[in-house]
Amino acid sequence: MSAAPVWSVDPRSGNPREQVAVEATAEEVDRAVRAAHSVRGALADRTARAAFLRTAAELLEESGPHIIEAADAETALGPARLTGELARTAAQLRDFAEVVEEGAYLDIRIDHEDGSRTPPRPDLRRWKIPLGTVAVYAASNFPLAFSVPGGDTASALAAGCPVVVKAHPGHPATSELCASVLRRAAARTGLPEDVVTLVHGFDAGVGLIRHPLVSAAGFTGSVRGGRALFDAAAARPVPIPFHGELGSLNPVVVTRAAAAGRAGEIGAGLGASMTLGVGQFCTKPGFVLAPVGDAGDRLVKALTETVSSTGSGVMLDHRMRDAFLTGVRERAELPDVEAPVTPGAGSDHTVSAGFLTVPASRLTADGPHDALLEECFGPVTVIARYGSGDEAAAVLARLPGNLTATVQTATEGEDPEAAGLLAALTPLAGRILVNGWPTGVAVAPAQHHGGPYPATTSPTTSVGATAIERWLRPVTYQNTPDALLPPELREANPLGLPRRVG
Repeated sequence: MSAAPVWSVDPRSGNPREQVAVEATAEEVDRAVRAAHSVRGALADRTARAAFLRTAAELLEESGPHIIEAADAETALGPARLTGELARTAAQLRDFAEVVEEGAYLDIRIDHEDGSRTPPRPDLRRWKIPLGTVAVYAASNFPLAFSVPGGDTASALAAGCPVVVKAHPGHPATSELCASVLRRAAARTGLPEDVVTLVHGFDAGVGLIRHPLVSAAGFTGSVRGGRALFDAAAARPVPIPFHGELGSLNPVVVTRAAAAGRAGEIGAGLGASMTLGVGQFCTKPGFVLAPVGDAGDRLVKALTETVSSTGSGVMLDHRMRDAFLTGVRERAELPDVEAPVTPGAGSDHTVSAGFLTVPASRLTADGPHDALLEECFGPVTVIARYGSGDEAAAVLARLPGNLTATVQTATEGEDPEAAGLLAALTPLAGRILVNGWPTGVAVAPAQHHGGPYPATTSPTTSVGATAIERWLRPVTYQNTPDALLPPELREANPLGLPRRVG
């Protein structure tokens, strides 16, 4: 039986563009993993790793026009959006090169022998080492920044781990182009090309998570797909860490004072955020608690005007479009749910943005309206109108884990609800915003892109410098002669690395 072809498909028409590859067989997945595993030692040199990451950034930028053209043809995200995403992707690679060179990620801690303590303390030297080969599952909505050359790959390579990427079926041609760039960058800096390998196909993704030489995995995608892989990672004879980003509602709470003071501004800002990228950002504000009354009505009016003026758009693929239309229809049919702007089909290949409203009282206890507390991928949000602080708190208590949570407060004078809401939102998400919108995730050392399940399957971040920590494990050497220690832990600190000494 011949391997299934992998086609690049135009989401603007639904038509196949070209056959890019074939789905990897079990034997090909095994070869890819073994090839990556066999070259892990080449990544031990931090100088070479940093040079590799910088060269990858340079080559991505040099190949930018071809990559952006392919990505736009496969995702319909548009050249402007993709140009920015490519710049972000290159910047991530350069940021991790700096992290590698600086060396603080090794978290070196040295406690000298102290016989006067009770009990006596031996000489202890701790640092972090790479886990091994990492499987990366590419995202649909970010074909660059969260896919083949994206943050999972960059952080794993920075940690010293070779990577096998499972390409997303929504942009296979882009994946092939980016993988070739990374492999050329490796060769140009004297590293084996197999520090990055690429496989295609659903079965390949399942085989990858089960392969005994895969030591960890990073995933960005749906709750259903991510949870299946997470369970498979845990069910292995030797379980492995699975860092998955699965889904997020990204709740927003608008205080009564905020609505009274700037309803129009909040409604317009919400409309712009929830329709950005045809509502396909993982940080889209998908659920909003807004007060009943005149101020809340003005907010809804401003949101109506903004969303109504937003043109229809093409989603990443027709499968996602169908899921969006089904999800909206099922939610709109629930009792007491209204659609001031009805989201739906714009044409055979597009969707139109909209939003739903519901009394918050419908969400304070289990019932069919729980569907409104689940992510619906695409340009739609839910406005739950609350009549009291207790009602809003009861809804918040039922929300799942999220990547973000936002509170819109008064910008002039005191807002008596603000502090309590911040305290209520903090357990729900990894990033808390005040008077902003969650779409857009800055790549910065203090960034955290993660949150309680189902937002992510681990308490780590996939964005920012600390993403490297996912692919490392600590090791302590006790009473080890200096000559036998790794150079990083020797007493003279020959590499000049930052470390804590006690």
